[in-house]
Amino acid sequence: MTACVARPTLALPPYEVTTPEIIDDISARHGAHAKLRTIQRVLGRIGVDTRRMTRPLTDRTVSGDARITDRNATAYQDALGQAVRAANGALSDSGLTPHSVDALVTSHTTSWTCPGLDVDLINEIGLRPTVTRIPLSTLGCAGGAHALVTAADHVAAHPGHTVLVVVAETLSTVYNHRDTSVESMIYKALFGDSAAATLVSGRPYGPGFTIEATWEYVLPHSTDRYKGRLDGDGLHFDSDSKAVGAVAEIMPELRRWLTETGHGTHPPQWAAVHAGGPRILTAAAEGLGLADTDLRHSWNSLREYGNLGGASVLDVLARTHTQPPADGAKGVLLAFGPGFVGAAAAGEFRTGQAGPGRDIGGRTAGTDTLGP
Repeated sequence: MTACVARPTLALPPYEVTTPEIIDDISARHGAHAKLRTIQRVLGRIGVDTRRMTRPLTDRTVSGDARITDRNATAYQDALGQAVRAANGALSDSGLTPHSVDALVTSHTTSWTCPGLDVDLINEIGLRPTVTRIPLSTLGCAGGAHALVTAADHVAAHPGHTVLVVVAETLSTVYNHRDTSVESMIYKALFGDSAAATLVSGRPYGPGFTIEATWEYVLPHSTDRYKGRLDGDGLHFDSDSKAVGAVAEIMPELRRWLTETGHGTHPPQWAAVHAGGPRILTAAAEGLGLADTDLRHSWNSLREYGNLGGASVLDVLARTHTQPPADGAKGVLLAFGPGFVGAAAAGEFRTGQAGPGRDIGGRTAGTDTLGP
């Protein structure tokens, strides 16, 4: 298997919300909460300075009283808008037209619609009506890695095909003041909205990650570790007390796979891990034998944008292009999600003349400047 991943393009929404603003909002809404001081302290050290939202924090579909119908419709329309921008940006950056795409892999979890993101993207960006569609859902934070795994498997089965991967999440839809557990307060401060897109094919569109092996794993009997819950008030995100140890439980299986496929360099020469939160990144670093500084792109993504769900690992991969490892360096791209599941791709980072890559509506790649 050889599947080349172009530099991902990230589309960011317009509203930047700081962690102090979220702490103030929670404090104003839950002043009598028995654990308010604990919540304030935890959120202050969650590792997120800012995140982007598709709507203002004060919008009724975020911190207001909107019910599931309005929340879901808003979340989907916003996710679609971000997805269109990311997809068009990825095509432009790779010098391709929509008719160059043979297959489309999409992932979105935080809104439900029928037809889904795949069909709407075909219409919105002008893909061929005959394009192969591989829509993914319910993957959450694992969506970006799983989509790349699926795209690489498709390229292996269909040599010559070019696959467009698009991941969009409106995670602000789970910002719901009807949820009052400490865990739900953490998720209010942890998540951000975005979409990301990239091209996967048998030939490179510039320097980047070449996938040589893929991996998927479901931790047995772990469905309560992280899960979504839907009711009349909207989509909620829950976790149990074992959630914080889930990454450590899955890492021995990942290391076994890396060794069996000949990618068992320990530690790997580079790694792109989805920025799920401080404990996830620390556990991943420990499991791979890496220092926290080796995951600096993940930590920076978390600090600037929060946990972007499935799009997070694509942002981390894009950041890796700004300070690429040596040509041919072996590494791994990795994400985790509800289930509890892991998805990974291993291979080499191949360098060359960098393309223009950019973040649509946000940070220009290679800089730290946030746009409007």
